Amino acid sequence: MERDERPPSGGGGGGGSTGFLEPPAALPPPPRNGFCQDELTELDPGTISVPDDRAEQRTCLICGDRATGLHYGIISCEGCKGFFKRSICNKRVYRCSRDKNCVMSRKQRNRCQYCRLLKCLQMGMNRKAIREDGMPGGRNKSIGPVQISEEEIERIMSGQEFEEETNHWSNHGDSDHSSPGNRASESNQPSPGSTLSSSRSVELNGFMTFRDQYMGMSVPPHYQYIPHLFSYSGHSPLLPQQARSLDPQSYSLIHQLMSAEDLEPLGTPMLIEDGYAVTQAELFALLCRLADELLFRQIAWIKKLPFFCELSIKDYTCLLSSTWQELILLSSLTVYSKQIFGELADVTAKYSPSDEELHRFSDEGVEVIERLIYLYHKFHQLKVSNEEYACMKAINFLNQDIRGLTSASQLEQLNKRYWYICQDFTEYKYTHQPNRFPDLMMCLPEIRYIAGKMVNVPLEQLPLLFKVVLHSCKTNVVKE
Repeated sequence: MERDERPPSGGGGGGGSTGFLEPPAALPPPPRNGFCQDELTELDPGTISVPDDRAEQRTCLICGDRATGLHYGIISCEGCKGFFKRSICNKRVYRCSRDKNCVMSRKQRNRCQYCRLLKCLQMGMNRKAIREDGMPGGRNKSIGPVQISEEEIERIMSGQEFEEETNHWSNHGDSDHSSPGNRASESNQPSPGSTLSSSRSVELNGFMTFRDQYMGMSVPPHYQYIPHLFSYSGHSPLLPQQARSLDPQSYSLIHQLMSAEDLEPLGTPMLIEDGYAVTQAELFALLCRLADELLFRQIAWIKKLPFFCELSIKDYTCLLSSTWQELILLSSLTVYSKQIFGELADVTAKYSPSDEELHRFSDEGVEVIERLIYLYHKFHQLKVSNEEYACMKAINFLNQDIRGLTSASQLEQLNKRYWYICQDFTEYKYTHQPNRFPDLMMCLPEIRYIAGKMVNVPLEQLPLLFKVVLHSCKTNVVKE
C-alpha cells in the first residue's frame, strides 16, 4: 500500500462541549484485507512458488492464511515468511505474556510474536535456509524442513543460540562480516546486544541494538551520508580524552545553530477532560495538528540556518521534502520529548482501540513500535543536549544522497563541517564518554529507517501505534 509522503494536514478548530478536539471529516479508507505487511512483503526470488490453482488450496502451516509457496522449507504465507526471516536475521528474543500456547491464525498471528516464532520452528522452518547476507532469495534451494530438539528450540527462543554464534565469531573471526550470523566487527568489539541485561533484552522483545546490525558491514548507500562513522567506531578501544578547550570555530557555529532553533514548548493543546474517552478520529486529528506545528517549525528553522544563503531554494525544497519526517521524529524524541511522552501519552491513554483495529495492525507497524521504543530508551540513556541535537539535526538534513540536488558536493562539505563540530563538542563536553559521539551518530540511520517504515503504516493505524509506543516508554521510565 503506497501513501503520499506529504505531511498530514491538521483539521481546524478546538475543543467543544464534548471535551476534546473535533475529529476530521473522515479517516482514509482501510487497507485491503487490513494486512498491509502481506501486500508489501517482497517475494524472494529463491522461494518456490505454488501454482495459482494449488495456492488457493494450500494454507500456511503457521497461521492458516493462503500459502504462496515453499519458504525456508515449509509451505507458508508471505507474512510468516517475512516474520521468520526478520526474527532470525535480527536475532530477536520475544516473550509471551500468557502460557506460551497462543492460537495462531490470520487474525491473531500478530498478537504474540513469541508463539509465532515458536510455531515456525516447531513446524520445521529452517533458519539455515536464510541467506547469510540477509538479501532476498534462499541460501540453498535444496534445504528443506528440519526437525530440531526442544532444547535447541529453547536456546533459539531465549537468545542463547544467538549469543553463542556471536561469541564464536568474536573469538575466531571471519572474512565475511556482512553475515547476520557474524555480528562481530572488524575490531572484534563485543556485540552491543551482549552488553544489555537479559531483562531489558526481553522487555524490548529482543530488539538488539542497531549498532550490532551495522558494525562490521560495508556502508550501504542508504547510510553513506554520515562520513567516516564506521572507521571511527571500528578503532581500537577508545580511551577517555584528555581535558581540552572547545575550538573557537566550533563554538561559534554551534551558537549559530542554537540561535536557529525554536525550543519553546509546543503550542498544540493536548489537555483533556477527566473521564473523556478519546476516539480514533480525535486522536488522529491531534496527531495531524502536532505534525503541522512541528513541520512549520522545521521550515522556520531552515530560514535561520547559518548556511542558508549557500544553497538554492530548489535544494532546500528537495532536502525538506525528503527529511521532514526524520526531523520531526528526532525532535519528538529529544527536545520535545517531555511533552510527547507526557501530555500526548496522557491523551493516548484515553483511547481504547477496537478489536478490529487490533486485528488489522500490521507486522510493519509492530517493527516500527519495537524500534521506536528502543530508540527512545537510547536517547533517554544518552540525555542528548540541545547542542548535540542541533548538530544531529543539521547532519541529518544535509544529506547529499537525495536525488535531484544541484549542489551535492557542497552539501557533503557542509555535512562534514557539522559532523566534526559535533565530534569536537561531544569530546570536549563529555570527556569520560569516549563512545558518546559514535553512539549519537548511529541514531541517525535508525531514525531514517524508522521514518521510511512509518510511510508504509496505514494512517488509521497510527493512533494505535502511538498509544503503544508512548504507553510502553512512559511506563518503563517510571519504573526506572
